[in-house]
Amino acid sequence: MIIKPKIRGFICTTSHPDGCAAHVRQQIEYVRSKGPIASAPKRVLVIGSSTGYGLASRIVPAFAGGAATLGVFFEKPPEPDRTGTAGWYNSVAFEREAHAAGLYAKSINGDAFSDAVKEQVIATIKADLGQVDAVIYSLASPRRTNPRTGVTHKSCLKPIGAAYSNKTVDTDRGIVSEVNIEPASDADIADTVAVMGGEDWEMWMDALEAAGVLAPGVVTVAYSYIGPSLTWAIYRNGTIGRAKEHLEETADRISAKLADKEGRAWVSVNKALVTQASSAIPVVPLYISLLYRVMKAKGLHEGCIEQIQRLFATRLAGNPQPDEDGRIRIDDWEMREDIQAEVAALWEKVSTENLADISDIAGYRAEFLKLFGFGLEGINYEAEAEPMQPLPSA
Repeated sequence: MIIKPKIRGFICTTSHPDGCAAHVRQQIEYVRSKGPIASAPKRVLVIGSSTGYGLASRIVPAFAGGAATLGVFFEKPPEPDRTGTAGWYNSVAFEREAHAAGLYAKSINGDAFSDAVKEQVIATIKADLGQVDAVIYSLASPRRTNPRTGVTHKSCLKPIGAAYSNKTVDTDRGIVSEVNIEPASDADIADTVAVMGGEDWEMWMDALEAAGVLAPGVVTVAYSYIGPSLTWAIYRNGTIGRAKEHLEETADRISAKLADKEGRAWVSVNKALVTQASSAIPVVPLYISLLYRVMKAKGLHEGCIEQIQRLFATRLAGNPQPDEDGRIRIDDWEMREDIQAEVAALWEKVSTENLADISDIAGYRAEFLKLFGFGLEGINYEAEAEPMQPLPSA
């Protein structure tokens, strides 16, 4: 099959297995180039391990610390006439590279919100690893069925209290326009917290602890974002922000439950990056394209793998440097005053006419395509590719 990108809105409906594998190898090579992390955990469970920050969180402990990793995700496998999702091919590539390096790597594909997948993970840990030293929670889903109630909640991207208008960009066509979003209802807020808050993270940690598979000193990390004031109405002060506040409250509860075994739960506030999740948020892609322009010019740009390597090497290595609210901040470079001042100045004047000149929209598009395995050097995209690639551990 000759595979080309087919883009619909903020998603690409095809993915290239060879390109995804090349992208995974690039990330592994970066981690190896930075040298070993002596303090990296040795047995790691990553919930939401197939793309973005979750994939990076599997690569770093494996290839910087020799960790055994168990990944959980919900991806579509390939069919004879249809490619699998990028996350599927990323996971296939990761397992192949890990096994070639002599590392334990298994994956479980299913609904991580369900009790059945939690039970399957626990059984696998008991059989293969005994316990885990770290649990990374990196799920990004638009909906969640609560296993206790059976109710399916759907998240939304809305402001709270008042309608919101600001600039946004059609990243495919390069058109800057104004987006108008009506405020969320109480039900919208509750549903978004149910999907993107900390309830499922706490359910996971409770289940793992009850099963006796959390090692003494276990660390668990969930990922969040704050961003600048210009995105707060749609993000930090909107429905997503309310969910992230719940996530932070959950971290405190989990830490209290883990105190007897000297464990700790952290929320890591990460940088704005091109991911499948961020591409769906109005305003944010335009902000990212301006941010990339400024940070690249200053030599401070990081992608997912650079962020997570720095997290494991400098924050989770016994020096978390929490902020006044107890959060780890690896968005520190993004939030520097000089960087935010330059982005704010560009924001005021960006338009369709000057977008290509004053932003890194080209870099945004290239990173977006890379998420699906396209645009990687060394890949012949005119050649036949084999979509039917099974997970080695399946």
